[in-house]
Amino acid sequence: MSPQSLPKNMAGFVVVVPARFASTRLPGKMLADIAGKPMVIRVAEQAARSSAERVVIATDHDEILMSARAYDICAVLTKTSHPTGTDRLAEVVDILGLSDADIVVNVQGDEPLIEPRLIDAVATLLSQDQQSDVATCASPIVSAETLFNPNVVKVVCDQQQRALYFSRAPIPWDRDTLAQGGQLMTAKLPALHHIGIYAYRGSFLRRFPRLSPGVLEQIESLEQLRALEHGFRIAVKTVPSSPMAGVDTEKDLARVRAHFASST
Repeated sequence: MSPQSLPKNMAGFVVVVPARFASTRLPGKMLADIAGKPMVIRVAEQAARSSAERVVIATDHDEILMSARAYDICAVLTKTSHPTGTDRLAEVVDILGLSDADIVVNVQGDEPLIEPRLIDAVATLLSQDQQSDVATCASPIVSAETLFNPNVVKVVCDQQQRALYFSRAPIPWDRDTLAQGGQLMTAKLPALHHIGIYAYRGSFLRRFPRLSPGVLEQIESLEQLRALEHGFRIAVKTVPSSPMAGVDTEKDLARVRAHFASST
């Protein structure tokens, strides 16, 4: 898609799909078959339905690289030593020769059901919010089960809809209702479920590998806290609902395969 055909107020952007071959819970999942195609290819095809100018798979494995090329999808080979997907993106910024002002959207390689509207949403938000370095998404939490689930990351925002904090704990904490010990969902509690899709400026990605891991990041095991601890701003787009979950386990893979089978 050319810049002239982008939606109003949206700058051009690139989608990068980090795709490590190793996976503790589901080894080799990037190449797992989903309705006749490797999962990472399904992800790239979904991303291509967004307004991105181009989609690039960034991998540390020759087999994933060759698979991308077989489907005529741009792919680059990156180092195997990157500790995080964000570090991998930083290398891609240099490989592609992107500028500090360019916007890069990170779409995880295990999200074959990623919604193109979410990709456009974070890219648009970052292009419009010149004071922020990163943009992400969140959706309202409507159940106590979700609020108190430590596997669901929560985010609280300031009045400009920029992130104040991310946590696995139930935040914000309604003192009067929750202090009594019950796991309840308070009416009109502004609790948000963080959706792990990010848009970055090239300048931030170039700096990220040099940032020391933060204390809060290590306590919560949440990489995005590193940006906040170092003073970077993260804009948050609230969307009506969370997307379908990605693939971490065999059960997740079966669910996604069933979805593709039912939609063909």
